[in-house]
Amino acid sequence: MKKIVVFTGAGVSNDSGIATFRDSDGLWANHKIEDICTPQALANNREEVIQFYNTRRKELFETQPNAGHYAIAQLEQYFDVEVITQNIDDLHERAGSTKITHLHGELRKLRSTKNPDLISEINEWEQPLDAKAEDGSLLRPFIVFFGEAVPMFDAAVEIAAKADMMIIVGTSLAVYPAAALVSYIRKDIPVWLVDPNTPDISGIQNKLTHIKQNSVIGVPMLYEELVQQEIDSVAL
Repeated sequence: MKKIVVFTGAGVSNDSGIATFRDSDGLWANHKIEDICTPQALANNREEVIQFYNTRRKELFETQPNAGHYAIAQLEQYFDVEVITQNIDDLHERAGSTKITHLHGELRKLRSTKNPDLISEINEWEQPLDAKAEDGSLLRPFIVFFGEAVPMFDAAVEIAAKADMMIIVGTSLAVYPAAALVSYIRKDIPVWLVDPNTPDISGIQNKLTHIKQNSVIGVPMLYEELVQQEIDSVAL
């Protein structure tokens, strides 16, 4: 079974109505990075940081996966599919994808401020300000803040290196180290880019097909194409 690696970014979530950080009307329009997404912000202004992610979590609980998420999940009927996502929501999971690597953390989880490996799930949208982990330290969002290492990057590199095909959806390819994943795929595999805009594709040396649509249109289109190709190849 051919292995497809799907690399997704904020554009996929945005098609479900989740605001992005980088758009002119996105989350950064009303917040500075240093105020809500750094270790220093958490230490110096914990209330604002926790409230920011509580608001994001509340928004997530009111949001549903879109046709792009579902089409990615349905590819598993015909291919070995692994999703590597920069998104912190659980929309891929809710759409039915079964193998997902979150590079930048998960909004539905919290972790100890002392021990990054002490992780718990949160089933409500609101994290109490004084909530503590099992080790007695204050809980924090399970988010990779700016300036922190990306612990799942090496695992993502191993996944990308095994791909027979790669699909890139809704990412600017401007956030590192995540954007560097495209340099770890084999040079002989095909790459599809689904995005109405043209991100920085300078790091992609492979044969590239650009579907200039958002995820809710472009990914179902690509699903139909890839599935038909697979059916035809089996029939030969």
